Amino acid sequence: MSDSPGNNDTPDPLADFDDIVAEETDRDPDLAVIEAGSRTLRTQGGPPEADVPARPEDPEVDRALRAVETELATRWGETKLEPSVTRIAALMDVLGDPQRAYPSIHITGTNGKTSTARMIEALLGAFELRTGRYTSPHVQSVTERISLDGAPISAERFIETYDDIKPYVEMVDTAQEHRLSFFEVLTGMAYAAFADAPVDVAVVEVGMGGSWDATNVIDGDVAVVMPISLDHTDRLGGTPELIATEKAGIIKPDSTVIMAQQPVDAAQVLLKKAVEENATVAREGMEFGVVDRQVAVGGQLLTLRGLGGEYPDVYLPLHGAHQAHNAAVALAAVEAFFGVGAERAEPLDIDTVRKAFAAVSSPGRLEIVRRSPTVVLDAAHNPAGAAATAEAVRESFDFSRLIGVVGASADKNVRGVLEAFEPIFAEVVVTQNSSHRAMDADELAGIAVEVFGEDRVQVEPRLPEALEAAITLAEEEGEFAGGGVLVTGSVITVGEARLLLRKG
Repeated sequence: MSDSPGNNDTPDPLADFDDIVAEETDRDPDLAVIEAGSRTLRTQGGPPEADVPARPEDPEVDRALRAVETELATRWGETKLEPSVTRIAALMDVLGDPQRAYPSIHITGTNGKTSTARMIEALLGAFELRTGRYTSPHVQSVTERISLDGAPISAERFIETYDDIKPYVEMVDTAQEHRLSFFEVLTGMAYAAFADAPVDVAVVEVGMGGSWDATNVIDGDVAVVMPISLDHTDRLGGTPELIATEKAGIIKPDSTVIMAQQPVDAAQVLLKKAVEENATVAREGMEFGVVDRQVAVGGQLLTLRGLGGEYPDVYLPLHGAHQAHNAAVALAAVEAFFGVGAERAEPLDIDTVRKAFAAVSSPGRLEIVRRSPTVVLDAAHNPAGAAATAEAVRESFDFSRLIGVVGASADKNVRGVLEAFEPIFAEVVVTQNSSHRAMDADELAGIAVEVFGEDRVQVEPRLPEALEAAITLAEEEGEFAGGGVLVTGSVITVGEARLLLRKG
């Protein structure tokens, strides 16, 4: 098959993928696959995109970064939590409370947090503010999580930041019942890096929930609540109301709350919390929203209503109605940060807003990584996210035959995800990523057969073979017939596929 992974005319970079991962058996599986993919990228000769860095080219820096990653991997992973901010608060205290050195915009919700954070960052940067952005999880490199001025910090700076706070981390570890977790240490690093820069404003995405999330030692001037739906129900609760109660914890006294469209019971919880904290609330569909959207080449053309008026002819190079709503939320959040609708009546400069949105990217969110056939990556991992992605695919892509590649985490509502994609997938190739959290491919196949029927399901436990199988199925339509592949189900699956398919 032409142009696909495993082409016999060129060296096959995927053949070494398992060997490289196997070399890293003493490390966290997620970190091992990042290293493997990055080395695979280097053998292919293509530099990574600025916002998804590969391994450092300098061997000394690479070794130093590897050592930091190894130390971080000895700590509690992100799926093992104790609902408390005691340890991170202790770390902030011994560091001199770096998180109070700058104002912040804090983002919670179930879906859309990272894309919205990137849009907020782009807008603030366009207005010449120095930004720090903290998001999770990462697509390819842990350094992606901490950004300054719109780009991930360098490996050198990541190492320096870790070395700077390490003595204080060890001090807190000694004093607490449990050591600081992987996510808590990274959060401390982000807040310290932002203070050291220094930044004018930090854009911070919660890891999970809100009130007890490690990020919640900041007092966000603006609290952004993205749409709430069911995810992490074992930790956050089994209803939107219970989940909203936890997420409302980021609403601080006298702040401004930018609220995306919510289920009624979730909205009631958020509004009650806002009243208790004397916070000002702006609601999507009421005080701001999407006035009009038209599908455009490579994205969409929007008219947004902000807190200060309408913003017409805004081009957003991302697909899907959900991204348009994310853009409306991002705009309102930045307006609120600048006092639009409160201290000042006039809107933000329209040309600056247009320039910012036109430059937005969101890796792994309906991202095209190759053509002939077209392969799209999307990190949808819960039913609400999958439904939004499926609708965006229908609207923005003219596939005559779409093949799904799905690798999911075992703790997710996998059936709900598959049911959301069933109407748009002609066939699905089920697989698993290299994470220890991955659902076994055979177990996933059993659920997929119940949703799709046996004749529409193929099992390929290794992701390289799953990608090749899906591309082959898509190519059966013929060179000009419009077959495509959508890789989805997990951020880890998307990150690995992105590396394997030579993005960048």
